[in-house]
Amino acid sequence: MNIESFLTAAVIAGMPLLFATLGGIMSEKVGHLNLGVEGMMVMGAVMGFITSVQTQNPYLALLSAMAAGGVGALIYAVLTVSLRANQVVTGLALTIFGTGFTNFVGQSFVGQIVPESVKTFFAPIAIPVLSNIPIIGGAFFNQSLFVYLGYGIAVILMLYYVVTKVGLNARMIGENPGAADAAGIPVALYKYINIVLGGMLCGLSGAFLSLVYVPSWQQNITAGKGWIAVALVIFIGWNPVKAIFGAILFGALDILGLRLQAAGIQINQYFVDMLPYLMTIIFLVIGSIRTGGASKGPKALGEAYFREDR
Repeated sequence: MNIESFLTAAVIAGMPLLFATLGGIMSEKVGHLNLGVEGMMVMGAVMGFITSVQTQNPYLALLSAMAAGGVGALIYAVLTVSLRANQVVTGLALTIFGTGFTNFVGQSFVGQIVPESVKTFFAPIAIPVLSNIPIIGGAFFNQSLFVYLGYGIAVILMLYYVVTKVGLNARMIGENPGAADAAGIPVALYKYINIVLGGMLCGLSGAFLSLVYVPSWQQNITAGKGWIAVALVIFIGWNPVKAIFGAILFGALDILGLRLQAAGIQINQYFVDMLPYLMTIIFLVIGSIRTGGASKGPKALGEAYFREDR
């Protein structure tokens, strides 16, 4: 098995997980557990694909995907922030809604492929010097603009939460919204902005699947990747930069079966398909044991905030 080729494929397979994980981090950092990641991904996938077919414009396709994911997140935010609905139930409902919406809107596009102009726009671009590094150079630095966008957003988010005032305010809301409110931070506004931006990243995740990874339209295009992303948020400790490596790891597990078979190693495909989910469970159990069952996530995660209760 060619290691560089395998790493290259793993990076590509991991990108949808990276965008979705970053979107999940943004939501959870302000205290909202959004299980609707899968729904927002598939909504972004179908709207990005349809826009690319209709306009043949990659920029409009990306904007459309982001808008679809953002609208899904906005629905979630209205229900959980303003109406203080149960976050778990609302997230599950969003996934069901997103799946139904996508199947309805995308049924006439099944089997169609992405226009050649959009494919060309997302073709791999080698970064001088870095792409010449042995083994890892071609895998990490000879990719499409979409992949580089994922790297950049992960680093920007890390700086946002560590360096900037608004990022620190967002983290404070996730830890203790009552204290943040008392300090004059507009809690509801911060929640809305971060949740919607997180949804837009989930929409980009879906767009990567339908525009770059597949690239054509098919039903169930996300294939449960949104649920892996929800677990990845915990696995990488809510750290945006670690999300890059976590996503690539699970991307490698996703393509492992095909690579082994190509190398002449016979292995049950169903077992290989199960590996990402099995490893997700194992990592979550290990993380729980290591922390004594206590989550390192935001302390107010999953708790509805009502100003009059403080």
